[in-house]
Amino acid sequence: MIRSLYYDADGALRMDLSMEAIAAARQSAAGLLWLDLCGEPPALCQPILRDMFGFHPLAVDDALAESHHPKVDDWGEYLLVVLHGVVFDRQAEPQVRTQELDIFLGRSYVITYRTEPIAAVERVWELCQRDVRHIQHGPDHLLYKLADEVVADYMPAVEAIDEAIDRIEDDLFDGTGIAVPGGIFRLKRGLLHLRRIIAPQREVLNKLSRGDFPVILDDDRVFFRDVYDHLVRLYDITESLRDLVASVLDSYLSVVNNRMNDVMKTLTVIATLFMPLSFVVGFFGMNFFQPVTSLDAWTDLPAFVLTLLILLAVPATMIVWMRHRHWM
Repeated sequence: MIRSLYYDADGALRMDLSMEAIAAARQSAAGLLWLDLCGEPPALCQPILRDMFGFHPLAVDDALAESHHPKVDDWGEYLLVVLHGVVFDRQAEPQVRTQELDIFLGRSYVITYRTEPIAAVERVWELCQRDVRHIQHGPDHLLYKLADEVVADYMPAVEAIDEAIDRIEDDLFDGTGIAVPGGIFRLKRGLLHLRRIIAPQREVLNKLSRGDFPVILDDDRVFFRDVYDHLVRLYDITESLRDLVASVLDSYLSVVNNRMNDVMKTLTVIATLFMPLSFVVGFFGMNFFQPVTSLDAWTDLPAFVLTLLILLAVPATMIVWMRHRHWM
């Protein structure tokens, strides 16, 4: 999908320009052009970026053919800014994934390229359609709106991860945590991936807020500094969540060890209770003694009943004794 917004010098907002009108708007320095390329093949986007806008082939390759961590490249008359949005999939196996957004920023245009729809870009697009004030302040302010909306999607994802950790803790201690290890390690990998994205993206916003680039006006640097502060806070939150996931994993291992100890304790008690019974029946079952007298008294009904009573009394006595010693 290729779509465009053009805010001309007369204050009018035009949409879905033809390629000829986009080329004419590119030559004009009075208005502001936003060209959005979503899901289009590189073979179609490359002539637009290289021939119509004159971007360097390396910058075009970076945007179309390669996947990068967040960064900002200064090409003199324009910037290539790579940002990453985040999505938390609430499925049976929740995971964190990121969406790359490549932005070309010039003095009179903004070009966005993405391989899939990004919710933050759609929100800014709708804002610009409803209210031209979001686009009339210049391309650098439009870049700020895009960066701010991209970063705004991080907090719901972080909160969803926090809720997933709480659910894992509940499953862990109510005895239903069969799949707890898999969930813990998935969240741990997701937080590590999130940390690898937030750290360089924080540096991107820090560079944009310092005023090192001529296409960023001095009045708009404070807005990028605000987004940078949000990323610093998000980075601290992800570090706390990583520590929390590590503590949940330690708790899981402790619970598993305690349950194993309970199982071993139960099996030991059962073996101990049957040990004297095995001795009694084993001793009286030996058949290599030569009898010296008649054993009729030992084989009649009273002897059988007495033996059963002894066999029942011995484990009952041992249970009472073990409980008295607080072994059970």
